[in-house]
Amino acid sequence: MIKTKLTDLLGIKYPLFQGAMAWISDGELAAAVSEAGGIGIIAGGNAPASWVADQIARARELTNKPVGVNVMLMSPYVDELADLLAQEAVAVITTGAGNAGKYMERWQAVGTQVIPVVPSVALAKRAEKEGAAAVIAEGGESGGHIGELNTMALVPQVVDAVDIPVLAAGGIGDGRGVAAALMLGAEGVQMGTRFIVAHECNVHPNYKRKILTAKDRETITTGKRLGHPVRCLKTPFSRDLYAREYDESVTNEELEGLGAGALRLAAVEGDLERGCFMSGEVAGLVTREQPAADIVTELFAQAEALLCGRAQELVSS
Repeated sequence: MIKTKLTDLLGIKYPLFQGAMAWISDGELAAAVSEAGGIGIIAGGNAPASWVADQIARARELTNKPVGVNVMLMSPYVDELADLLAQEAVAVITTGAGNAGKYMERWQAVGTQVIPVVPSVALAKRAEKEGAAAVIAEGGESGGHIGELNTMALVPQVVDAVDIPVLAAGGIGDGRGVAAALMLGAEGVQMGTRFIVAHECNVHPNYKRKILTAKDRETITTGKRLGHPVRCLKTPFSRDLYAREYDESVTNEELEGLGAGALRLAAVEGDLERGCFMSGEVAGLVTREQPAADIVTELFAQAEALLCGRAQELVSS
């Protein structure tokens, strides 16, 4: 059994968060991961607080284990969502795309552990100063909105810079990634892409098929010109958007408009031509659909075997 500061902090069996994926991570998926011994995360995204409230209720119908919610701090509904989460006293709130400082005290007052996603040492240190219980150091191998540093470089630097627990995210798709993250000093991991193909994930079947058939060089990063890069699978949409970034006749406003609604087209409608299928680089490792519980137990059985066996084989007495 792998025990870390994160399992002690949250009272969970496995040091694992399911990554928040807008239009994908709902109450059913979050409940399945929490029931399996990790922390399932409902993705707030740009959804209104009423939708998030429904998903929290659904998750609580399915499990009595702790469930979390991700707050995208640039959401137009962020203030009402902050109020809702304080009322609901969810176990964990992860945050991204902004500074959660103005909400931190209110959430902590009801016992919520606030754990921001950070792409750099500077933001990790700021989160710790503001009272975060832990941070998620997310490398550029992740799907969706990403930073510049990769996981291998980012995680140990964040671990060295803060005293709170660090979770590693980005490029983790199996037990080998979990073991590697722990060896880098992380106290746990966050993983999104593999859970897209969980039985309990209600994403469109086309999205699951895209993940399951992906190869190692299947992802592309768009949006660098706009200052907020996004990693997704190669599709007619993403290839066209990538090409337009280098077309000087296309304005930034036009580029922003091209991406509007594209994730929903992929996740909800399964549109293979116009949809943005966000995915991490580990998609090529994901080869079968499984129940969330099987994914979780398989991850940690493999990680534990590696940490107990392979690591010892490499060190001579």
